[in-house]
Amino acid sequence: MSAPGHSSTRSSTDPADGAATYAAQVALHLTEDDVRRLDGGDGPAVRLAMRVVVRLAEALGAEELLDISAAHVDSCLYHGRAPLDFAERLAADGATVVVPTTLNVSSLDLLHPDLYRGDPEEGLLARRLMDAYVGMGCRPTWTCAPYQLEERPAFGEQIAWAESNAIAFANSVLGARTDRYGDFVDICAAVTGRAPAAGLHLDENRRATVVFRLGGLAPELYTSSLLPHVLGTLIGAVVGNRVPVIDGLPDPPGEDWLKALGAAAASAGSVGMFHVVGATPEAPTLDAALGGHQPAEVVVVAPDDLRRTRDRLNTARLDGATGDALATVSLGTPHYSVAEFGWFVEALGGRRVHPEVDVYISTGRGVLSEVEERGWAEILRSVGVTIVTDTCTYVTPILADTTGPAMTDSAKWAYYAPGNLGVEVVLGSTSECAESAVAGRVVLDEAIWATGSHDG
Repeated sequence: MSAPGHSSTRSSTDPADGAATYAAQVALHLTEDDVRRLDGGDGPAVRLAMRVVVRLAEALGAEELLDISAAHVDSCLYHGRAPLDFAERLAADGATVVVPTTLNVSSLDLLHPDLYRGDPEEGLLARRLMDAYVGMGCRPTWTCAPYQLEERPAFGEQIAWAESNAIAFANSVLGARTDRYGDFVDICAAVTGRAPAAGLHLDENRRATVVFRLGGLAPELYTSSLLPHVLGTLIGAVVGNRVPVIDGLPDPPGEDWLKALGAAAASAGSVGMFHVVGATPEAPTLDAALGGHQPAEVVVVAPDDLRRTRDRLNTARLDGATGDALATVSLGTPHYSVAEFGWFVEALGGRRVHPEVDVYISTGRGVLSEVEERGWAEILRSVGVTIVTDTCTYVTPILADTTGPAMTDSAKWAYYAPGNLGVEVVLGSTSECAESAVAGRVVLDEAIWATGSHDG
């Protein structure tokens, strides 16, 4: 422990507590408060959490830790006993979050428990995990879209968010700063109020290095809800964990467009931040997004590139005939916003869902409350739509029929559902999903993939 009035310096090659030897030869400077937490001065739970944060900082080659003002925890989703054991140990040792902390989707819909079709024992364990996090002072928000809540991080605010789409949105759209945090690290940052000063927390790692320009797209594709999903998937596959910038959109997109793009890019790649010139706060110009540097790569995106990307997400075999029967439509990955509910209500136009098709929309509790106030929830339920809260249909066994094709307007759902659920997937726009749900078969508008006159 350091002497009073001095900071502690810890080498990243220090083997204390059985730590591995790290390649980076960087000294991690800890404050007196950090050292006190690490030595158990704030109790065993904080000590454990601090050890996790410090080990991560050493692995990342961080020179110091920084204060965070908020956290979003993904570890509350039940994946087996390890996350439960870790959370219950923290809780039993008296862990309490020291910054406002929201919770990601869980493995249960507590408002509609009858929707759960999984193993009852796993359901009980999932509920224990949820209770452990609430007991540590986390807000029971149960949403993968914490940016839809009334209180959200401000520009430049240092936070520790988990969940890939939330990370991308926070960095890109809000201009807050978080690295890509995963299970265990998220709650440890919330308990200590500290995070490594590394990755996307730092200016030098936030500039774009790859430019994407759109060329020759049909006007209808620019306005289709499909574009951000397909474009995001293509971007993620190309850049990996690099920071991309999109240049040349005819109009600045809104938050739901940006949400879809980030979710797709984070699923297909490891994108934690992106820029859209003229739309995201750190990209008023292309030069600003690039930080005054030349791009390492420029990618011109043509209609055929996007169509091929869409086709790779479509795992269902379609012959284009009336025999392309549909079993399920799943929307809301990430969670549907109020605006998206409005679009789907409009797309249905009061028509009833086909009796052979199950339609699900996942959303957060806060959004559901507003949707109910507007009367949209009752309208949707009356025509055969099931609203899901607290979770998502690709992580929790909710779908009633997984024997036929499942349609979605989410590239993220299309990316994960085949592996998670074993379903055949069709990706369509929100309007295509509505038309298909009513018709009972897959309805796609292939004309939008034609070459247009807009040169991007």
